[in-house]
Amino acid sequence: MKFTTSIAMINPAFYVPVAQAAEAAGFEGINLPDSIGYPKESDSTYPYNGDGSREFLENKPFIEPLIATAAMAAATTSIMFRTAVLKLPVRHPVIFAKEVTSLAVMTGNRFGLGIGTSPWPDDYELVGLPWAARGRRFEECIAILQGLSTGEYLEYDGEFYRFPAVKLNPAPTEPVKLIIGGHTDRHIERTARLGDGWAPTGISTDEVAKVVARIHARRAELGRDHLPFEVHAGNADSRSVDGIKRLAEAGVTHVGGSFSTFNPYGLGPDTETLQQKVDALQRFGDEVISHFR
Repeated sequence: MKFTTSIAMINPAFYVPVAQAAEAAGFEGINLPDSIGYPKESDSTYPYNGDGSREFLENKPFIEPLIATAAMAAATTSIMFRTAVLKLPVRHPVIFAKEVTSLAVMTGNRFGLGIGTSPWPDDYELVGLPWAARGRRFEECIAILQGLSTGEYLEYDGEFYRFPAVKLNPAPTEPVKLIIGGHTDRHIERTARLGDGWAPTGISTDEVAKVVARIHARRAELGRDHLPFEVHAGNADSRSVDGIKRLAEAGVTHVGGSFSTFNPYGLGPDTETLQQKVDALQRFGDEVISHFR
């Protein structure tokens, strides 16, 4: 089992020292959320906090995750950084591929992409793209990102994107892994067909096990079961040794955990000090991660 922790909606000045503390505590990776902006008026709801409300986001700080990764990677040596999850279709895939491959090169392959479509129509409106057909746009973005990340020439003629043969230089020496988020049947199918891993949010260990079994069965049908596959998950079981063992039995490879008391999805501000965050990570390393080394 590998362990990750999230750096989400905290004081931007804490990012680098928290990353250093996570690395020292034995975490394998850091997950970073993605949000462009908070609209003043919106009818959209947030599907992952139980009641659909999104007011908690209005005054929460978000650092663009690729920029945050660059800063933290420069101050660490081994820990991985992943978006969790990034709204891929609202970005132009060629420009984004250049950013991702540059970051992978500069970090020594310590960057991975958790990706999704975004639950909010506002994100698409903000960048002048239609909400309709976002799933097909998502798949084209994945294909372009995977193709350009190889460093080979790619010519593309799709429904949404068309460009002549081009290659990006430099390219990373290892593929940038794409971890697909989402629970719908379409996302599960895309994960099996296109992804290097799956990242559920807010579901039980039993449900994780059922979906993981579906994904692996579908990957076998597609002839992709020989390829490495990661499952990134965290829930109430993530805070105890026995719970984490249950997650491992369910097929989870990377579990998110921490003893921090800050809830980024709550309405209140983050009142934890930097030292409290560092101490929480170290205690999790001592009391939980140490059992899996």
